[in-house]
Amino acid sequence: MTIRHAACHCGQLRLTSEGEPVRISVCHCSDCQRRTGSPFGFSAHYPRAQITAIEGRHTAFTRKADSDNTVTFHFCPDCGSNVYWEPSGHPERITVAVGNYGDPDFPAPRHSVYETRKHHWVQVPEQADHRD
Repeated sequence: MTIRHAACHCGQLRLTSEGEPVRISVCHCSDCQRRTGSPFGFSAHYPRAQITAIEGRHTAFTRKADSDNTVTFHFCPDCGSNVYWEPSGHPERITVAVGNYGDPDFPAPRHSVYETRKHHWVQVPEQADHRD
């Protein structure tokens, strides 16, 4: 079984996942661009049971999503890194920001959403499910 460790920039907030995510996606929405400071967010969605540890202090921020559901983001209060979030539309899941794994071998995204807001130079794998 694959065990991965994610951490914030300073290492204070840490998360451990076991097994493969049920969804791997990139999101090009304006909120993800603002949240990450990059042209897209890259996320791995896990059933809660596959998140075996969350350690360290965190600060939470909840916002309304385009779906009218809410999303609660968990940040390190020291360095500000967003490590994971909880979408109310999928209460059975915890979503992890893939960059916090620091793993260049992490699988490629299988879904790409809000592509109408995608930067023209961003290339998403052709075999991914592409959605506007």
